[in-house]
Amino acid sequence: MNDRLPGFATLAVHAGAQPDPTTGARVTPIYQTTSFVFNDSDHAASLFGLQAFGNIYTRITNPTTAVLEERVAALEGGTAAVAVASGHAAQVVVLQQLLMPGDEFIAARKLYGGSINQFTHAFKSFGWNVVWADPDDIGSFERAVTPRTRAIFIESIANPAGSITDIEAIAAVAGKAGVPLIVDNTLATPYLIRPIDHGADIVVHSLTKFLGGHGNSLGGIIVDAGTFDWSRDNKYPMLSEPRPEYHGVKIQETFGNFAFAIACRVLGLRDLGPAISPFNSFLILTGIETLPLRMAKHCDNAKAIAEFLSGHAAVAAVNYSGLAGNPYNNLARKYAPKGAGAVFTFSLKGGYEAGVSLVSNLKLFSHLANVGDTRSLVIHPASTTHSQLDDAAKARSGAAPDVVRLSIGIEDKEDLIADLEQALEG
Repeated sequence: MNDRLPGFATLAVHAGAQPDPTTGARVTPIYQTTSFVFNDSDHAASLFGLQAFGNIYTRITNPTTAVLEERVAALEGGTAAVAVASGHAAQVVVLQQLLMPGDEFIAARKLYGGSINQFTHAFKSFGWNVVWADPDDIGSFERAVTPRTRAIFIESIANPAGSITDIEAIAAVAGKAGVPLIVDNTLATPYLIRPIDHGADIVVHSLTKFLGGHGNSLGGIIVDAGTFDWSRDNKYPMLSEPRPEYHGVKIQETFGNFAFAIACRVLGLRDLGPAISPFNSFLILTGIETLPLRMAKHCDNAKAIAEFLSGHAAVAAVNYSGLAGNPYNNLARKYAPKGAGAVFTFSLKGGYEAGVSLVSNLKLFSHLANVGDTRSLVIHPASTTHSQLDDAAKARSGAAPDVVRLSIGIEDKEDLIADLEQALEG
């Protein structure tokens, strides 16, 4: 018997999928249904009581989405995963399991602008309080820990600057504090970085970006590493205490190393309702099949374009961790040896006005608020994604007024360089 473990590219194509047992269809079908027929009343009762696994309603589980969940969990090295409607939805569902009103979580300052806004403003209505720390100063995470701290949240590759976060160092802080480390792995994907291998307890993604890869579908996912003891210290009653809606079931005690994924599904997704469409799950599954091929091309193009920009007279600085001499190059070589990602920023000597002008002059790059597409994308964060922040906060998050963000696609790099060259000279 062959006990060989499948490689990454094989998992990207096959994990979670089997030919359809009814029709023999090799591609995972789109189960475009709201609900599922029970075998009998006992079967229905066992499903609703968490005594058996199966499908009840697509808001909670769906066979197409189940393949997506198993595939991403396999690629990330987790025990289970839960797919939701968007990356933002993933963050809400995760933190709902961990925080009660008045609780705190620590977050790295270098984050996607939408996450900064969500954490700072939207979560206030839940009574969840964010405490900011500097990912370039590990001690700032240690100093931020209080008795109310329930989690630490970072990005593996920070958006928009493309800087690499020292996951292992922050995981050590989380471990000492007795709280889980949550890592948003959207920009890296598991092809470049697997945060669980470096101490993460929970991984989240916006599936909308590189995993789906084609800019055609929204989705998010939560991956449970199966590494955290949720019963410890009674900090996480959603998982450790009897659940009245499930006849006193204790999630941690009953489901062990995939308890967090179960809680996200049966306590978060069921009640908050941010379900992913089965059609979107199908599209994202299709995208994942080519993930290793695309990420290799993305990274190759990104490095070539970063090298071009670093030598251009109009460019003040290029923030790409794959370049020798970049402050994050050592971390990139440690955590992402196959490539430093395809999203990075550069600053222009002409400041804010030069950034706006560049975006307007580009022809092949698409000006829009997304990353991780097969197409190359551009945006000026200070006037768009990070516009809600003051100038000091913009600078701290890597989105100063003179900064432009690029998401490099899989086109011919010579064409992309030519487009940037004409825009910079225009």
